[in-house]
Amino acid sequence: MTSLACGSTLSLLLCAANPNNAARSLHLSSNLLPGFSHKLLTASSSSSSSKTVGVRVTRAAAQVAEAVLVDKEDKSRVLRVGVICGGPSAERGISLNSARSGEDLHVSCYYIDSHLNAFAISSAQVYSNTPSDFDFKLESLAQGFQSLSEFAEHLADSVDIVFPVIHGQFGEDGGIQELLENYNVPFVGTGSKECQQAFNKYNASVGLSKYGFVTVPSFLVQGSEVNQDELSEWFASNHLDVNSGKVVVKPTRAGSSIGVTVAYGVSDSLTKANEIISQEIDDGVLVELFLEGGSEFTAIVLDVGQGFDCQPVVLLPTEVELQFQGSGDVREKDAIFNYRRKYLPTQQVAYHTPPRFPIEVIKNIREGASLLFQRLGLRDFARIDGWFLPSSTKSLSSSEDKFGITEFGTVLFTDINMISGMEQTSFLFQQASKVGFSHSNILRSIISRACLRFPELATYSSKSSQFQKNLNSSKLNGTSKGREGFRKVFVLFGGDTSERQVSLMSGTNVWLNLQGFDDLDVTPCLLARSIDHSSNTDSDKKDAGLNSIEVWSLPYSLVLRHTTEEVLDACMEAIEPARAALTSHLRNQVMNELAEGLTKHGWFTGFDIADELPVRYSLKEWIKFAKEVEATVFIAVHGGIGEDGTLQFLMDTEGILYTGPGAMASKTCMDKVATSLALEHLKDKGVLTINKVVKKKEDLLKMPVRQTWNDLISKLQCETLCIKPARDGCSTGVARFCAEDLAVYAKALDDCLLRIPPNSFSKAHGMIEMPNPPPELLIFEPFVETDEIVLSSKTVSDKTQRLLWKEHSRWVEVTVGVIGKRGSMHSLSPSITVKETGDILSLEEKFQGGTGINLTPPPVSIISNEALGRCKQRIELIANTLQLEGFSRIDTFVNVDSGEVLIIEVNTVPGMTPSTVLIHQALAEQPPVYPHRFFRTLLDLATERVV
Repeated sequence: MTSLACGSTLSLLLCAANPNNAARSLHLSSNLLPGFSHKLLTASSSSSSSKTVGVRVTRAAAQVAEAVLVDKEDKSRVLRVGVICGGPSAERGISLNSARSGEDLHVSCYYIDSHLNAFAISSAQVYSNTPSDFDFKLESLAQGFQSLSEFAEHLADSVDIVFPVIHGQFGEDGGIQELLENYNVPFVGTGSKECQQAFNKYNASVGLSKYGFVTVPSFLVQGSEVNQDELSEWFASNHLDVNSGKVVVKPTRAGSSIGVTVAYGVSDSLTKANEIISQEIDDGVLVELFLEGGSEFTAIVLDVGQGFDCQPVVLLPTEVELQFQGSGDVREKDAIFNYRRKYLPTQQVAYHTPPRFPIEVIKNIREGASLLFQRLGLRDFARIDGWFLPSSTKSLSSSEDKFGITEFGTVLFTDINMISGMEQTSFLFQQASKVGFSHSNILRSIISRACLRFPELATYSSKSSQFQKNLNSSKLNGTSKGREGFRKVFVLFGGDTSERQVSLMSGTNVWLNLQGFDDLDVTPCLLARSIDHSSNTDSDKKDAGLNSIEVWSLPYSLVLRHTTEEVLDACMEAIEPARAALTSHLRNQVMNELAEGLTKHGWFTGFDIADELPVRYSLKEWIKFAKEVEATVFIAVHGGIGEDGTLQFLMDTEGILYTGPGAMASKTCMDKVATSLALEHLKDKGVLTINKVVKKKEDLLKMPVRQTWNDLISKLQCETLCIKPARDGCSTGVARFCAEDLAVYAKALDDCLLRIPPNSFSKAHGMIEMPNPPPELLIFEPFVETDEIVLSSKTVSDKTQRLLWKEHSRWVEVTVGVIGKRGSMHSLSPSITVKETGDILSLEEKFQGGTGINLTPPPVSIISNEALGRCKQRIELIANTLQLEGFSRIDTFVNVDSGEVLIIEVNTVPGMTPSTVLIHQALAEQPPVYPHRFFRTLLDLATERVV
């Protein structure tokens, strides 16, 4: 699902940086929030026109466009960019993320479905979490093209240049490039023939060997005609046991993340190869040696040459470190850098930029990637992955004259990615920020470089100098220095709960969005347990109290990480003298190489990210500082002190403005039992609550499982139960189970597992992320059976994806955002949540771009407008009863006939990642409210708090 993610990052910046779009969005806000004072919204408009500095990058493609601000009527001066996302590969969802990255170029968005049908889609649709969110609505909401030829003709007439962000097949294999070439449509990136060569892993490996590079020994399985004897001979020739030798099995043409697995022996290899072929991921499969004892790396290459003269510069490479905490599973220790680890923030992987390799090895990686870029005929930018095998590991049989042989070990390159992922914290933006580029600046540089290959577009590059001047005149800063005369905003995220990684995603998204306003000085801040007080037990944390909590004020580049642990490690590295000196040396070296090429272009006037250090505070010092500078705190800390009222109480005490509900409301909603008690009197008004039994973890572990189960079903009168932490967020530790599953869950708690593998219970389910440390209190509830809603798969004969509702109970699960002032909260349009991997929404389905399906607004074929209206009235009643303010999210079951609601939980600091339903629901308002304006409205509501 990778392609959709890229598309949204590119187009996002477009809406966020264009003042006309901002004004239009503001007008929407008054419709969105009828109870708000018009004065508030008007004031926000007059004081906060969007600026052309790295506005948010929702998932990847929303970053492509940040150009010179021009009059709306003067379209002749605006470069018209067409962003194409989607595609037939399994990575098309991440392509949507990548498309959310555009600014104030004139950006048009296009989507190609799994059967290569092309559509012109609105910028609002680009923010969909997955293609399935709108696939079934494409026929009615999007402009379809009869054929790819008609689509290409449209592009030739309607855009100046195309930025393809389709990952995998048709995007990186030369398909879309060949189509554009045939119709003389300029585009960003590598040409079709070169894509075909580099995308096929087997052909690329042959090419690398021909060019003198060390390669990984491999065997090609093509179609179903597999000679088992030949594969056995290959195993033997590479000193692998034919029954247990460990190898990697991967599609030859499916990107770097999809279908990659580990196999043992010839038989297992063929079985997994046939699975890839039968699943139609690819008809060619590569069997490779499993590289033991080495480290993966990835490097972004940026071409800074002119015209067709290539001058590649390799940015600071990133080391990929796989981590295996809390698991003794051998299969886990044989893990590879797969789709889940690449796109979902967990502690399963950590990144180090630059790598912790000898400086000579880093030099070799950069030289090799640059040489490869040239030899393979790549253009504009690319991402090249590989391995460093230290001398102490088992060496590959290669001659000494091969490129990559060093005194410290062997460097080898394995994957060529013509379209790098463009999620907010992707390698492209991580590495670019390390050498002075903001999100928008690196994308502008890539587009401007591509324009130089086309004489008719060269003039656009010279016009972007004003854009660069704007960037340099208002440097992005990430430290506490701030800028005089601007309203200071601290975006606080992190914490030490199981939802801290989602909090990092939320905070990063909010920070990038709010940077689009020229009256704000926005500083990202990480809340973390002090290294001196780090502990894995609740009792130790309680003893340490708030004195053990620190806040780090972060520079730009340190925010762009996948986990809070990684951010914290990066902070410590940044202030460690030797590591800091090495990073500074390499940064200066790369920037000098970039400047040598870029300064020859009229559109480049400098870098826009300064090399700054993080600042470390105790929590009390940070709150004092926030008060001194009169900062407004945007709280994005999920769970823990971010949602239980602690932070809110501390800020109330000091008179600091902050977003979201107050201390008492937060404390009530954090406790799921207290929430039910506060709402149980609303039964006669159509608001129902679920019966609950609370048990201590220690009681659950010491009592016989059968006794516990009998006690539960006696009290709850139900044979299928749902378990969840009593005072944790909504994303972890939640599971459906029957009698035989309770022992499995209890053992996971006792073993402090970080995750329960898929299908460990009697009922099919996906991966269950577990709270760390395990919760002390657990809630048991009857499992509520809801109607199954599925999206049918498209077929060649039926190009429309259909919504199938299997009516039974007439209850469906919805989630809905509420926004406004205390006592007058407004309900956004609910979203029906469609589960893909079981009965409980997984962490991925809630927060990871490219997974999970949300139907926003609910289709009238499922719930009528009248019932939906009654549902929204009850949601507002709940919000006002709980004294919510600012914004929150309410999860509930709803009866599709009566609009009655059965409360699941209330989240006072809901997820604010690019793929959460709050974004979809704001965009579903008429007219749509785009993310940057939505987050600005939430910020401004902090000044309207009821004291």
